[in-house]
Amino acid sequence: FNKAQQDVLLPAVENRLVTLIAATTENPSFSVISPLLSRSLVLTLRPLTDDDLNTLVDRALADPRGLRERYQLDTPARQAMLSMAGGDARRVLTYLEEAARSADAKGTTVIDLETVEQSVDRAAVRYDADGDQHYDVTSAFIKSVRGSDVDAALHWLARMIEAGEDPRFIARRLVILASEDIGMAAPAVLQTCVAAAQAVQLIGMPEARLNLAQATIAAATAPKSNAVIKAIDAAIADVRAGRIGDVPPHLRDAHYSSAGEYGHGVGYRYAHDYPHGVAAQQYLPDELVGTRYYEPTQHGNEAQIAERLVLIRGLLAPEA
Repeated sequence: FNKAQQDVLLPAVENRLVTLIAATTENPSFSVISPLLSRSLVLTLRPLTDDDLNTLVDRALADPRGLRERYQLDTPARQAMLSMAGGDARRVLTYLEEAARSADAKGTTVIDLETVEQSVDRAAVRYDADGDQHYDVTSAFIKSVRGSDVDAALHWLARMIEAGEDPRFIARRLVILASEDIGMAAPAVLQTCVAAAQAVQLIGMPEARLNLAQATIAAATAPKSNAVIKAIDAAIADVRAGRIGDVPPHLRDAHYSSAGEYGHGVGYRYAHDYPHGVAAQQYLPDELVGTRYYEPTQHGNEAQIAERLVLIRGLLAPEA
C-alpha cells in the first residue's frame, strides 16, 4: 500500500470496521503513515537463535518426513550452517538438504564442513557473533581502516556481513571511527558514515552493504588524525581532576536586566567586531589559562587548521 491508500484505510481501522494485519520487510516508521502506525501494535520479528536452529536441524535429521536419521552432521559443519543461515530457519534447512544430497553423491552418510561448503557454493564463514571471532574480526576491521588498507578493510567488512553481523553495529563502529581516527583531517567522512548509518535504518540489508562499503572506503582512504580524541580526553581528564574554576565574569549569562550589577557580561568582546573574527579575551577559567587541548596534525585538512590555529592563538594571546 502506498501512503494514499493507507489514508483510505485509516477511518475503517479507527472505527474498528477493519482489523488490519500486515507484514513488511521495511522499517514501518518509514513505510507506514504516522496516524496508522500510532493506532497499530508493531511486533518485530527477530532472527532465530542458534538454539532454535539447532532444534530445527536435529528435528530434520531425525524426522521420518525429513532425513530419517540417515546422516551424521559433524560439529564444524553444523556451526557453519548456523553461521551462514543468519537466524533464518528456511535457509538452514535448505543448506542441510543440499548437504545431504552432496553426501549422497559422495557415497557417505557423514555431512562434514567440506560437504556443507560445496553444497551451498560458498566457503563457511568462521565467525562467532558472540565469541572471540566477533571481537577479532571487528578489531581487524577497525585497525585496517585506521591503517588505511582499504582492501583489507573491505575483506573484514565482507566477513562481518556474511556472518550475519548486525549492520547497525558496523555502522556505529564507522561513525565512532570517523571522529576517533580521522576527525578534522577529513571531517566530511563523519557525514558519510552518519549517512551510511541512516541508510542502514532506511533500507536494510542486503542493499545497505553498498552504503557500508562506501563509508568504509571513504574512511580507509582518508587522511588520519587522532587529535580529536586526544583533545577531548585531555579536557575530560582535567575536569575529573578538579581543574574546573569559575566562569570568567565577562563570559557569564547577561540576558537579564540586573546582570550588569553582578559584573556578568561586563567587558565582553563580540568576536565579529574584530579582525579575523577573533576577540582577544580570557575564555578559560583562571586555573587553566594557557592550556592547550587540541593539537592538529599535518595530515589532510588539519594542515590548514594548524596554520589558522597559529593565527588564532596569536591573536588570543598576543603577549605570548
